[in-house]
Amino acid sequence: MKVFHVALICSGSPGFLRSLGSLLAGRCRLLECYSTSEATQMIQLHSPDFAIFDVRASSPQQLARTFAAISHRKSGHAALICVPDQLHDVEIPQEISPFCRILELSNHDANYYELVEEILLPSTARAGIKVSGTDLDSCSACDAATKVPPSASDSMIRADLLENSNSASGNVMPDRKSNASAVDAGSMCERFRTRTPELRTMLRRLEVAARHNVTILLIGETGSGKTHLASLIHEMSLRSGDPFLHVACGALPGELIESELFGHMKGSFTSAYADKEGKFLAAGNGTILLDEIDMLTPDQQVKLLRVIEKGEFEPVGSNRTIVVKARIIAASNLQLQPLVEQGRFRPDLYYRLNTLSFTLPPLRKRMADVEPLARYFVQQHASQLGIGVVEITPEFLECLFQYPWPGNVRELENSIRSAVIYSRDGKMTVETLPTHVVDCISGPASDPSVAAFFAVRKGESLEDRIEVTEKDIIEQALLNNNFSRTNTAKHLKISRVTLYNKMRKHRILPER
Repeated sequence: MKVFHVALICSGSPGFLRSLGSLLAGRCRLLECYSTSEATQMIQLHSPDFAIFDVRASSPQQLARTFAAISHRKSGHAALICVPDQLHDVEIPQEISPFCRILELSNHDANYYELVEEILLPSTARAGIKVSGTDLDSCSACDAATKVPPSASDSMIRADLLENSNSASGNVMPDRKSNASAVDAGSMCERFRTRTPELRTMLRRLEVAARHNVTILLIGETGSGKTHLASLIHEMSLRSGDPFLHVACGALPGELIESELFGHMKGSFTSAYADKEGKFLAAGNGTILLDEIDMLTPDQQVKLLRVIEKGEFEPVGSNRTIVVKARIIAASNLQLQPLVEQGRFRPDLYYRLNTLSFTLPPLRKRMADVEPLARYFVQQHASQLGIGVVEITPEFLECLFQYPWPGNVRELENSIRSAVIYSRDGKMTVETLPTHVVDCISGPASDPSVAAFFAVRKGESLEDRIEVTEKDIIEQALLNNNFSRTNTAKHLKISRVTLYNKMRKHRILPER
């Protein structure tokens, strides 16, 4: 009998998280974090059935914070992983001692099988499974469960653990459908690795929409994670077993977009030497992501509107109408409403897409996500590159917080990959980061909030910030109106005299 639980693993060692997580995969929903502050938030948000804290390298202060994190629990048990003779029962505070256990593990011991077995037996017992014919619902029975001789249930658990271990190592293909049943409503938040409350709220709403056959619009700066989010929508829908196709509309010549989406017939244009099926047909019953949808021409937008509303199209050069079975996810780097006002985007398509629209904030506006994302990328790239990382220094993380990341998550990942390559002795230090991140010299960005990010770090006054923001707004308005002061003044709803005075104040008048 399989019993799924919510398990929290907190450790500063990527190798420990990866090894222990692979053995627990499929038996429970895993929450992973690297610090006690993250663990406290996860305990309050998710109330895990059991929490595992790796305290082998913890100082007395860090151990005290771990005890405080465990005290926030609403239910469930906790296990403290320590080296032999590091910690004793009398050192655990009385308020958490009834549901907190000490498990010893050497720093050089890489065999986590027995550790996982010790963890799972008590949690399985608490779920009401009988081991050796005894109903283990009480806390005392849970402690006794680790000492009973192997029984039929124990053998079943051992075999199940071995099966999941083989799956994690690639010997057995994991069953996606069975694993999907173990994922609860908060899984999109965890898989997106966000700790920002506003974004978590948006992702919960998005997860509800993902389960239904509706068109979704994602808006966010380049590199903010729209493609990853679209793939999560696909994986959490009933279409997860079908193809997920990504079409970058901005990377295709305008005359080829229609052929790429809808296909064409032989001879329909000069280079059409054979029939070709488009992306909508190739996607089948799956999902198609139309990235940079704002790059489509008005004529192409009309055909896309027909696909969304009626679910049908004709290939280029054909009169045969084809019914669309794929689900459409549209994405844009720009807000579409200003494009509608400028006549660059059709209003009818905008209102059709805007029904289920979700805006993904840039990374600089959700700095709480920097640490979990950075630690995840360290673990991922260290594993891919075969580089052992044993420590991420606090100065390394602090440096990441001082940079605005105009390239968003993509820029963060590239910087972390570079840092992993240049790490020494398994330590991630400030010296391993790219120089522009250390020196806080950001690349080009059209959003004024990048400059505002540095201003806040430098401690500039509110009055200074208001002036900088006003200057940015005026410069952007002038650019949008081809530097016509009359049209710019109308756009900003101020007089031409006021505009002139503000331009002179901010020194943005053209030189004579």
